[in-house]
Amino acid sequence: MRRGTNLPAVGEFNQAVILDRVRRSRDGLSRVELAELTGLSAQTVTNVSRRLIETGLVREAGKRINGPGKPRTILQLEPESRYAIGVHLDPAVITYVVLDLEGTVVAQSRARTPSAARPPRLVESMAQAISSLIAASGVRTEQILGLGIAAPGPIDDALGVVVDPPLLEGWHRVPLRDSLLEALGLPVLLEKDVTAAVAAELWMHDEAGSDDVGFFYYGTGVGFGIAVDHAPVRGSSGNAGDAGHIIVSDEGEVCRCGQRGCLGDLTLPRTVVQDAIARGVIAEPPRALTLPVIDELFGKVTAAAAAGEPEAVALIDELCRRFARGIVTIVNLLDLQRVVFGGPFWDRLAGVALERVARHVADSSALIRLAPISITSSAVGADVAAIGAACLVLDNTFSPRPSTLLIGR
Repeated sequence: MRRGTNLPAVGEFNQAVILDRVRRSRDGLSRVELAELTGLSAQTVTNVSRRLIETGLVREAGKRINGPGKPRTILQLEPESRYAIGVHLDPAVITYVVLDLEGTVVAQSRARTPSAARPPRLVESMAQAISSLIAASGVRTEQILGLGIAAPGPIDDALGVVVDPPLLEGWHRVPLRDSLLEALGLPVLLEKDVTAAVAAELWMHDEAGSDDVGFFYYGTGVGFGIAVDHAPVRGSSGNAGDAGHIIVSDEGEVCRCGQRGCLGDLTLPRTVVQDAIARGVIAEPPRALTLPVIDELFGKVTAAAAAGEPEAVALIDELCRRFARGIVTIVNLLDLQRVVFGGPFWDRLAGVALERVARHVADSSALIRLAPISITSSAVGADVAAIGAACLVLDNTFSPRPSTLLIGR
């Protein structure tokens, strides 16, 4: 197919390029520096900078002397000019955040996901929670760029539908995007939770040499977000990152997929808790293993491992080996430079698991990558998926995309 340049889009693309450069510079940049960094002409940079100042996205922040010649005026981001809302729908908890243009959380709230609520009622309560958070934040509606929703897959990204998430009972083809659009009147973007998580890492931590990144999401379920060449990989239907059925063991119960030893099945917090009860690491609770109970008992397991209790340490080491086998498979396939762990259950596990996972990955005879792999914990925190959903709104609005310059014939 022949493709051509869509000239009307060039101005918007150049504006995104300059705004992105300013955003990523903590101390700001002069127009001369912007021209050098972007390859744009001085006149283009001047024209675009004027538009950004007029729209309130950028401000002039004093002058800086750089060698001989007159001082240069510095441009900095105006973080309070625009905001984005992020929501993470998890089977255990729903997290809501408001981010400014720099990606700083200015307001947030959480609520347990009611297990018995039917989707329409739950979507209604989500809309009410979002409205309340906006009101509490003091942000004006006209400053809000949109709402990003991070949801467990599978999703239908074209229709904005949550299809059939395994741990959300009754959620069969729920039109979440359009329902919240109708309720709130804001632009709504629906993404898979692992895509949102890796987007948060990219937006918050622009590290040189880390363009190919994997995000191991450890929450009520597990998933693997992927970024290649500093851009999230969504896949043809928006469902990239379903790593749960990678085989990591010849043990365990038969998974719902019919296989034995699936990564997701063997590493779920529920499985960890059940194994800990079977091994006597923790006592069996007098009540059913609901999500709140699993959350509580999982904390006891990790605390026991941190205290050095042998059975707990052995259980966590086995868990880390399974994590490592899954990571090695994905790293070999995609030649990733960095793997980041995060999610609601990871924070309690990190202290006893991170070094073990890194060691098991490095020692794996199946690993073919020549350079060392960086394995770290996310600095974004447990709310990474909600923050990432809001970051995707900011990214969709302000990050430069060469694809916008192309039209098909």
